[in-house]
Amino acid sequence: MPDERPSAMTAHRRPLVTGIVFIILGLGFIAGGGWLIALGGSWYYLAAGIGLGLTGLLLLRRSAAALWLYGLVLIGTGAWSVSEVGLVGWQLEPRVVAPLVLGLWLLMPWITRRLRPARGMATATLALAVVVTLGVTGYAFTRPVGIDGASRAQRDAGAADTSVAAEDWRFYGRTPKGDRFSPLDQITPQTVKNLKVAWTAETGDTMRPGEDKGGTDAGHEFNFEDTPLKVGDTLYVCTGHSWVVAFDAATGQKRWSFDPKADTESDVYLACRGVAYYEAPAGTATDCPRRIIAPVLDARLMALNAETGRPCEDFGQHGFISLTQYLGHVPRGFHFVTSPPLVLKDRVILGGWVYDNQAEGEPSGAVRAFDPVTGTIAWAWDLGRPEGQQAFKPGPDGVLTRGTPNAWGAYTADPDLGLVYLPLGNATPDYFGGNRRPFDDAYSSSIVALDIESGAPRWHFQTAHHDVWDMDLPVGPSLVDVPDGKGGTVPALVQSTKRGEFFMLDRRTGMPVTAVAEKPVPQDGVPGERLSPTQPYATGLPSLTPADLTEASMWGATPVDQLACRIAFRRAAYQGQFTPPQLRDTIVYPAFDGVIDWHGAAIDPERKLLIANANYIPFMISLLPREPFEKNGMVPPWNGQGDEPKIGGELAPQYGTPYVGRVHPWLNILGVPCNPPPWGTLTAIDLTTRRIVWQHPIGTTRDTGPFGLHANLPLPTGIFNIGGNMVTAGGVIFIGATADDYLRAIDEATGEVLWQARLPAGGQATPMSYAVNGKQYVAIAAGGHSGLGTRTGDYVIAYALP
Repeated sequence: MPDERPSAMTAHRRPLVTGIVFIILGLGFIAGGGWLIALGGSWYYLAAGIGLGLTGLLLLRRSAAALWLYGLVLIGTGAWSVSEVGLVGWQLEPRVVAPLVLGLWLLMPWITRRLRPARGMATATLALAVVVTLGVTGYAFTRPVGIDGASRAQRDAGAADTSVAAEDWRFYGRTPKGDRFSPLDQITPQTVKNLKVAWTAETGDTMRPGEDKGGTDAGHEFNFEDTPLKVGDTLYVCTGHSWVVAFDAATGQKRWSFDPKADTESDVYLACRGVAYYEAPAGTATDCPRRIIAPVLDARLMALNAETGRPCEDFGQHGFISLTQYLGHVPRGFHFVTSPPLVLKDRVILGGWVYDNQAEGEPSGAVRAFDPVTGTIAWAWDLGRPEGQQAFKPGPDGVLTRGTPNAWGAYTADPDLGLVYLPLGNATPDYFGGNRRPFDDAYSSSIVALDIESGAPRWHFQTAHHDVWDMDLPVGPSLVDVPDGKGGTVPALVQSTKRGEFFMLDRRTGMPVTAVAEKPVPQDGVPGERLSPTQPYATGLPSLTPADLTEASMWGATPVDQLACRIAFRRAAYQGQFTPPQLRDTIVYPAFDGVIDWHGAAIDPERKLLIANANYIPFMISLLPREPFEKNGMVPPWNGQGDEPKIGGELAPQYGTPYVGRVHPWLNILGVPCNPPPWGTLTAIDLTTRRIVWQHPIGTTRDTGPFGLHANLPLPTGIFNIGGNMVTAGGVIFIGATADDYLRAIDEATGEVLWQARLPAGGQATPMSYAVNGKQYVAIAAGGHSGLGTRTGDYVIAYALP
């Protein structure tokens, strides 16, 4: 048999490369660990660096003591890791996986056979350390993740809103109440596994060159975020360039398409989340009795014949009205509408998006109502006017108060109470409020109830005081009747927030139904700022707000980038939630991208469950004196006349204030978040018992990875998601949203994934359900999202049982 003994040359060769690698890693850890200690951080990295460096030196000396020493480093690493984060798999991963790989490498025969003396015992010792560490880590990863087991309320099958036919989806949330609940029950947890593609259609509107830059000054962020409407036998969608397209709801055949030729050259965010439907009362003098009313990204509103797609001639000027009327000077790209208007009681009610963080005194955030037949203005609600005069009908030359908080998300309403509920944002700019007016502070980040027909304010409730973090409300509340504990019900609303809090209020009065507590918050703002000493917390309902970050909670794909995150954490200003922006890097978490953003939450009114998908990613914000930026040309001076120079990327010019802002998601050197997984969750909350029923990570890393690579490695970390979920009477939740391009069906009772389908492009939209000829369909827009980096397309896909 062949001689298996190593040659003399091999036996005497030093493990040179391996030794040098260990020395380099050790020196890096010694340097980084020393810096971390100087900042008040953990001593582990310095100690581990010394161990790694000495291991490398011993390897160069061909000493088997290298294995003993590294075994000690590995056991110490495991003990330190468990002491910091316990047996939490994803928290252990960056601490122990790379050291385990190094340990396994040292156990390879091409290393061990080059060492002396007593290498057998040293090898056995290191092998034991590897086995123990591997066993602890494996156990941590096999433990259940999430929350399960809370009780659920009994189903009340008569609680669904019947104002919209069960087979239709006539509003953004199916009904004006915004619950995104379908009373259809053909698809159940038992049958959902049989779902197949019923049809796939394409709008024809796709991303154009230069529209993939994520909203920087070099391009436009193009997204397909639409939730289709279904009325009769037709599905209506809108696209990123404001096209409206009608499809046969049973076959997907395109019936008509209308392109309003929107001028989007100055818009940084190209999206349309939905259209509105209006049917004129019998006897109305119009050639366009059934119409689709949709926003156009160049600040217009259009009405189209629902049968033909042609503009309704009696609406405004040949089917269009300008939304810049009454706003005074509007620089190009500073005002447009991405959300569907609310059409109810012969009113078309909408506000709009105002370009964030550019200047004080930007166009008004006032909300207006128009006649759905003629397009004439019915009322405007201008919170800058004296109390009692806020709702009025402006004359031809009226100008609404500039710079007021705006309401850019989808609205909801209670037709019986005659109230529309507005999700209000902030007065611009977002990150410095030292010059805000009393009415700005009174209304910013508030839910506001207006009379639908007159626009008169009835009540408002503030969810964040003097908001300097951009915690605006991005979507109207969902309406639901909840038990009052006395055998009756309370007409309530539940407002989701970017903070992850849920405020439950009596929708008649705005008074809290569940407890709200004012708690002290950090106060060290920049010179010229004034801060609220307290902030409201919705303590009566479970919160999805993440725990405050600590150095021990810092994450990374490897110990190296985790160390970088620890150093950045120690260098930054951070005192937990509501840390005000400072004159240096300030961690804001949760941040303006939200725990829950424009998609809001769905509510099952029969089971009294709230279903919410959440995101977790911190941001870094800093405020910097503006003069140096104006001198070097990064922020051109602006005299208040003409078009403000729009600044994209990480800079927020904040004209009119002493500061410019710099803001960006907090990612480490590998492009990986510094906060630990899960980065996305799906949660069910019982609105009767006010407890979490279940909570699980949602989505995988299949289409994401370090350095922005699409690694096709589906780790179940939970992943970033944009777009909402919807729930059906059949007990199934449907959600796209996640960055891994799947549509998923979830068991409402347990949170278990029952079915999933790979989408041809990102499904960063909210799905909906409808029926035609007795068959239930689930449809979603799949066109991708520039900011999330998902695949782009123009697909609308419907699924049904065979």
